[in-house]
Amino acid sequence: MTRLPISHSRPVLVLGAGVAGLVAAFELAARGVPTVVVEAADRPGGKMRRAEVGAQSFDAGPTVLTMRWVFEQLFAEAGLNFSDHVPTRAAAILARHTWDRPEPAGNCLDLHADAARSAEAIGQFAGAAEGRCFLRFCAEARSAYRALEHSFIRAQRPSMPGLVRRIGARQPADLLAIRPFETLWHALGRHFRDARLQQLFGRYATYCGSSPFDAPATLMLVAHVEQEGVWLVDSGMFGIANALERLARERGAQFRYGARAERIVIDAKGVCGVELAGGERLPAGAVVANADAAALAQGLLGEAAMAAAPGAHRHARSLSAITWLLHAPVTGFPLLRHNVFFSPDYRAEFADLFRARTVPVHPTIYVCAQDRGADAHVAAAAPGNPERLFFLINAPADGDRADSRIDADQAEVRVFDALQRMGLQVDRHAAPMQRTTPMHFAQSYPGSGGALYGSASHGWRASFQRPGAASKVPGLFLAGGSVHPGPGVPMAALSGRLAVQRILAQR
Repeated sequence: MTRLPISHSRPVLVLGAGVAGLVAAFELAARGVPTVVVEAADRPGGKMRRAEVGAQSFDAGPTVLTMRWVFEQLFAEAGLNFSDHVPTRAAAILARHTWDRPEPAGNCLDLHADAARSAEAIGQFAGAAEGRCFLRFCAEARSAYRALEHSFIRAQRPSMPGLVRRIGARQPADLLAIRPFETLWHALGRHFRDARLQQLFGRYATYCGSSPFDAPATLMLVAHVEQEGVWLVDSGMFGIANALERLARERGAQFRYGARAERIVIDAKGVCGVELAGGERLPAGAVVANADAAALAQGLLGEAAMAAAPGAHRHARSLSAITWLLHAPVTGFPLLRHNVFFSPDYRAEFADLFRARTVPVHPTIYVCAQDRGADAHVAAAAPGNPERLFFLINAPADGDRADSRIDADQAEVRVFDALQRMGLQVDRHAAPMQRTTPMHFAQSYPGSGGALYGSASHGWRASFQRPGAASKVPGLFLAGGSVHPGPGVPMAALSGRLAVQRILAQR
């Protein structure tokens, strides 16, 4: 299709103030492009959301920042220092892990930012041989990341043949490192004998809402990403959204909150505007749709825009979640900032999620104690004092289905019973608690059914089925965690940058 130049006389409209939309707006405004952001909610952030329960404010989405270089480069190209606007602290301990097993003694493992310390801790936990296996695993993860950083992660949407050519021309040996045809679970079986370690590193698949039994071994690269640094944002992850919005405004971008885009207006030449709920029409030289690709494919932004993401609604959905926010005292288990309480049977857990499509009988539980530091030497809250707690379990993305088998009340009982069994007592009746379910996420992110990561990353084709920044509709560009290069705060940010690259190339 012939690409028409983007109009200079009309602004670029960015639909959605999630991180991808904010990054796109910031970069466009920094380059002098008139930009208007349209957001249905009353604040920026999208899934990187803040929630208030009583007098307390919580991170209610992502809780850490990785791949900080994405934002450092974005800010540096605008003549700014990221750290001046978003202060962060490196996490010394990535997470504390424990298992729902009869023998709790010695059943706890901390993973450190320093690989050598993690190897030592794993050696003490599961034997010296497993510690050495961890270092070999990290080396393979580093090779996978090195192979894909420029050829896939930073690149406009590649194909498998193009990716093979690009990697093979530069470093043929790296082709072996990405392992797209092997499952993550199988790869972990090659590296570790201890089932608990397989479970721990298999959790990387859930970072993109997928199952370790179906996701490609390529996802082991997450281990390298974490070794490169995990940061806590002093103001909470929402601070990133605040900084991007403020800086975009300073450079001339406009923001319309409480404004829901109902239809992308497309004429014979391509995109020409956006119609809001209520009938107001905004002119546009181009549109960046920071929405779930499935929403476009289902016609939720107009029938003409469906061609921008054909078939996206037919791909298997990634996971959703049930979360609880609570300001309450805890006793027993020595929480750090990030804690994972693993289920006794991982295979059964993912069979429940993806096959039975129900909340697992024994879910893995993530607990973020947001008033604690990610360091074993940071003092816990004084006994009896309440602290901010964020609990999360995976759930099927069936929030828009009448036959959904999601029972959030039953899940809540199971979660807090399991935590008590593993040593953590939570006084969940001490204060108001906010619960968010796949039904809530489905309402907040139309077309997704509550899926938090776009389509599931199952099989080698999945990564190449995500739409790229440029669509088949002239003037319509895509961004967000459901498009290339994938979900997560830094990847979504990169998608916003890739959309801007495409727009600027046509102006």
